[in-house]
Amino acid sequence: MHLRRSPAPTTVRPSTWTDPYGRLAVRCLQTVVIVVVIGGIVAAATTLSLVTIPVLLALIVASALYPLVAWLRRHGVPSVLATTIAFVGVLAAAAGVLWLLVAAFAGQWPALQASAVDGLQQVQDVLHELPVRVTDGQIEDAVSGLVDFVTSARFGAGAIAGISAVTNVVTGAVLSAVILFFFLKDGPAIWEFLLRPFTGAQYDRARRIGDRVVTTLGGYVRGTAAVAAFDAVAIGTGLAVLGVPLTIPLAVVAFVTSFIPMIGAPIAGTLAALVTLVALGPVKAVIVVAIVVLVNQIEGNFLQPVLMGRTLRLHGLVILVGLTAGTVLGGVTGALLAVPLIAAGWGVVRVWNGEDEPATPWRQKRRETVPVG
Repeated sequence: MHLRRSPAPTTVRPSTWTDPYGRLAVRCLQTVVIVVVIGGIVAAATTLSLVTIPVLLALIVASALYPLVAWLRRHGVPSVLATTIAFVGVLAAAAGVLWLLVAAFAGQWPALQASAVDGLQQVQDVLHELPVRVTDGQIEDAVSGLVDFVTSARFGAGAIAGISAVTNVVTGAVLSAVILFFFLKDGPAIWEFLLRPFTGAQYDRARRIGDRVVTTLGGYVRGTAAVAAFDAVAIGTGLAVLGVPLTIPLAVVAFVTSFIPMIGAPIAGTLAALVTLVALGPVKAVIVVAIVVLVNQIEGNFLQPVLMGRTLRLHGLVILVGLTAGTVLGGVTGALLAVPLIAAGWGVVRVWNGEDEPATPWRQKRRETVPVG
């Protein structure tokens, strides 16, 4: 009987790209490609900032006003009239804030600058009396930058200094207003047009993403505006009760800076404390600091959770890094846009695979415990 010999087993040699180093190389190459693409997008956006910033501003404002427009349409108001009501309303609000800024600072800006500089000088004098020796050179190095910033033209009007900058600001404002009108009037139709290439599950995902971005941006703007109004009224009332001069300009500063998370309140509080230190002495300056801290505690622990809910579920470190990156890339405008855009991006991740179903890499896969100690 003839026995057939089985073939000798063959050894499968791993490919260069399938062993651990190969897989690591592939991941590194993919990461480099992603970073290059993101860098190209950011570079193009900053180069075309005269277009991208108005579009982003219009998108954010339209997201905040969309519930009003939708409510008017559901109650029988024609689409064009509903759009016009919301559009005129936001223009009137912007004009009112601008007028308030100009009226508050027109005749009192030199006094505000002088008070801030004098306050810094008094802080320097106090530091000389501390038990720990602080040299004049150390104090001057720490204070000179602040003094130069407060007294420089950049602090007051550097953002729009020069004919070219003024032209860009006016052009951007007009373009943003026009884009805002069309976003309010035809926003859903524009989004549906952009979704034409998608079908099936991809279309459903794109719709979820669009809805979440609008919800996140709108909730952020409405919540931040309410918080800023509370900060301005509370801090302004406290300053008025103490008899601090320049109360209205300081309240306006508190309102405007509240749109920049984390760093806005310390800026307003520091300026108010310096003015109070010069006008009323150190005791009331400390009281002003206490008022600002109390207002911020109420804001952080009560107002933001109630007004924003889950809209801005971001760690403080993420907000700080985003603010820094936004400021480097886009100045003050970048600082204003950074946090809502990051919040919108995180919202997209959270609905990538479905309602409240995050993208797989960011889905919680185990019980996450943090060791104590």
